Amino acid sequence: MQLSTVDYTAPDALERLVDSLIDTGFCVLKNHPIPKELVESIYRSWQAFFDSGEKHEYFYDKTNQDGFFPLAIAETAKGHTKKDIKEYYHIYPWGRIPAGLKEEVMDYYHRANAFATRLLSGIQRSVPEEVVAGLSMPLSEMIEGSDRTLLRVLHYPPMTGEEEAGAVRAAAHSDINLLTVLPASNQPGLQVRRTDGNWIDVPCDFGYLIVNAGDMLQEATGGYFPSTIHRVINPTGRMAERSRISLPTFLHPRADVVLSERYTAGDYLEERLRELGVK
Repeated sequence: MQLSTVDYTAPDALERLVDSLIDTGFCVLKNHPIPKELVESIYRSWQAFFDSGEKHEYFYDKTNQDGFFPLAIAETAKGHTKKDIKEYYHIYPWGRIPAGLKEEVMDYYHRANAFATRLLSGIQRSVPEEVVAGLSMPLSEMIEGSDRTLLRVLHYPPMTGEEEAGAVRAAAHSDINLLTVLPASNQPGLQVRRTDGNWIDVPCDFGYLIVNAGDMLQEATGGYFPSTIHRVINPTGRMAERSRISLPTFLHPRADVVLSERYTAGDYLEERLRELGVK
């Protein structure tokens, strides 16, 4: 079983997007405005970067959380004890980015931000008044001027057979942020856990765009939009010999944005980074 897809150009696209987010926390879009040629080019150029020794010149900054995170210090998902089998690069507009890769990847960063802003505005127009009344401000305004929205370039290396027993590419987790925008990867593996506990595959047809609610959206809307558990499973057969590249943009509110009586966005993020063991 797979998640269904929504044609972004259809008259009822927004309604179906919201219904899918409520039902599963995820939505898969086709015919969206982000050029797949740009995504494909980024996949190629960053695969070359991860294959090179240059990545070690950009070792991550523990305070700012920008730069290259090697396999040895990958995240350990909340509630798990095994590190994920992945390395990745954190991109912020103010952070360190290899000069030869910056123009293209920042083009994508700004496109994804603009698209997510439109989605958030549309989502808010489609939810009950009592949910809107509980927001400290409109959803799209929460990310205006934010310096914490993160573009993560993920590299899941080929499997060697020497991985730690029980470790997977990305253990079951939810996203911390408000909304995630993710082009379909160059390999399958992403799965979503339904409320009945069963796992379903997320379509990975090239050109699709996956949108999912994060923990902060769940917190801000009092649970109206669920932040759904998802994972990336280990490949088998010939697929295990190939790398997997993924390009999620995690839309984060400004640190001072009030999510609920319990949290500001800044407090929530700091708590979760400590839980992940990267801060």
